[in-house]
Amino acid sequence: MSIATNKALTTALALSLGLATGACATNSAPKNYSLDSVNQPIVERSNYALDLGANAAGLPVSEQGRLAGWFDSLGLGYGDRVSIDDATASPAVRDDIAKLAGRYGLLLSDGAPVTAGYVDPGKVRVVVTRSHASVPNCPNWDDKLNDYGDNATHSGFGCAVNGNIAAMVANPEHLLHGATGTGETTVMSSSKAIKTYRDAPPTGAQGLPAVSSQEGGK
Repeated sequence: MSIATNKALTTALALSLGLATGACATNSAPKNYSLDSVNQPIVERSNYALDLGANAAGLPVSEQGRLAGWFDSLGLGYGDRVSIDDATASPAVRDDIAKLAGRYGLLLSDGAPVTAGYVDPGKVRVVVTRSHASVPNCPNWDDKLNDYGDNATHSGFGCAVNGNIAAMVANPEHLLHGATGTGETTVMSSSKAIKTYRDAPPTGAQGLPAVSSQEGGK
């Protein structure tokens, strides 16, 4: 065998090994051999802050207008969390902010996330926390059709179902800890009405009212 032929065989062998190594590298992600999806929703939070002038009597009318306009620009609604980043806020200030948040069907939350900067004296900071749910790395078509022989789930398994859940859930926070109820069910509410009806005295329990016949003749 000549030196040229030997070099050619060596080069071909090196290329074949490189291609094989490259093929292995494209499928180097760990396989999922269970029915538990690795493509799960994640929840991200964003904080929006607005500093307002306040005093012991509450929020001035002009500042209430600013806050209402800010709520409108954010499209405040279900799933958002409104809090006050100022422990020294007077009850009147909290009451004014709570009333404005109540127009959007929201209650004022206790405790606020940490925000940048300090709240100047005579100011109060209103923080709106908004959550967003998504499924990263989806859709995922890394696995090819010839990869099903190892009895593992596809790389995109769970993207469709979990992606739809993340897109449709009204409050993304419920993906983390679920919704909390008041403890009162529909049956309990309806039972109150039934009990009130049963406990009410019959309309004829007091007898018939005495009516004068002469009055009737008139």
